[in-house]
Amino acid sequence: MSAPDATPRSGKRLLFTQLWRQLPFFVWLIALWMLLWGQFTWVAFLTGLIAAVFVTRIFRLPPVELSGRVNLLFGAIFVFEFLVALVRGSLIVAAQVLDFRRQPGAAIIAVPLVTDDDLIMTHTGVTASLIPGSLIVDTDRDRRILYLHIIGVRTAADVEHQREAVRRWERRIVMAVGSRAQVAAVRADAATRAGGGS
Repeated sequence: MSAPDATPRSGKRLLFTQLWRQLPFFVWLIALWMLLWGQFTWVAFLTGLIAAVFVTRIFRLPPVELSGRVNLLFGAIFVFEFLVALVRGSLIVAAQVLDFRRQPGAAIIAVPLVTDDDLIMTHTGVTASLIPGSLIVDTDRDRRILYLHIIGVRTAADVEHQREAVRRWERRIVMAVGSRAQVAAVRADAATRAGGGS
């Protein structure tokens, strides 16, 4: 009698584990929907919920393997820094548009990422694109490179500053939801760069 009961119980446990591991991705889809519409209302939340259910249930894509690790502190730091960067980027772009004395410099830059993970790469690219002044134009999945169109750059130092900003977003995302191996990789990369390596 115990064997038949064990299978449904283990099946329920497996289903719960899968749902729990996919929950951050589901929440991220809703947050992304609200960010894209620029509205943090109940209507935006409900339509984002419908869109997330539609995307995850109707389109049969391979399941996204998450690390199963969520650090709320680093998640809060990421959200705070993102909001600050959003406001700061808006003000900088507005100042560049209103400055009729000179045109803002522009460039397409390549940013090599540290982690070899589709989800982290996607989150990093979306985050960089949502901040005014930068936009993803291409990705090289095999070499882990994001290509961004950036405005407001005039020197090589400006370009390197923009690259480091994208790498910082990658580090913040990894620290919030990445695996322990990914956390170790971005920490080692940051230490190397701080020590003068490139």
